[in-house]
Amino acid sequence: MSELYSRAVRLLARREHTRAELVRKLASHGTEEEIDTVLNELARSGLQSDARFAESYLRSQAGRLGGARLRQTLRQKGVCAELVQTQVADLPDELARARAVWQKKFATVPADMKEWAKQARFLQGRGFSSEIIRKLLKETGDMGA
Repeated sequence: MSELYSRAVRLLARREHTRAELVRKLASHGTEEEIDTVLNELARSGLQSDARFAESYLRSQAGRLGGARLRQTLRQKGVCAELVQTQVADLPDELARARAVWQKKFATVPADMKEWAKQARFLQGRGFSSEIIRKLLKETGDMGA
């Protein structure tokens, strides 16, 4: 069991992990009960926290991705839905983040519908909502006029 604990601590030393990620990574190294015991001890001692993982992930990715993509990734990593919702709700204005991403990639207003669609697809791939994309591209179109 101490080998399992050491392995988990080594994983956490590299980066934050969710409980679900650690369960998956430790599955071949111990029984379900042993893993559960180790993870409970890590959480109790403050070495593992899904909330801290979510904060860290959002801090590093929020400037590049939209709310939908951030929520999806956090859920895939095993963060509970309530925590995901509260953490993403605390992010700065999504329109401002979309504007920053758009300016870094394009910085010029779309000249025609083909360019508009290209820019919209890019922003959609980054996880920004259709509403935010329309507002942003309409706003930039008004600036160029």
